[in-house]
Amino acid sequence: MNSHIEELTLLLLYLTAWEEEARPFGVHKRSWKCYNSRILDKLDADGLLVESDKSNSVFLTSEGTLKAQALVKKYLGEKETQLS
Repeated sequence: MNSHIEELTLLLLYLTAWEEEARPFGVHKRSWKCYNSRILDKLDADGLLVESDKSNSVFLTSEGTLKAQALVKKYLGEKETQLS
């Protein structure tokens, strides 16, 4: 899988995410999983997100959120972008 596509998919997941309580883990970023399933599976296997066959959304792990924040800086030249 192309690493740039994986990075950009993670970046889009992060930029379109909202915060939601994920018991018992606390608040995490959640996003709709409307991207290529092979890429989502790879990001899940890499520990960057958690997906479920029963849900139309994914949770970004703490590691996934940190990597996405670094990707914001890499691709957009900003420290962090927060959407309201």
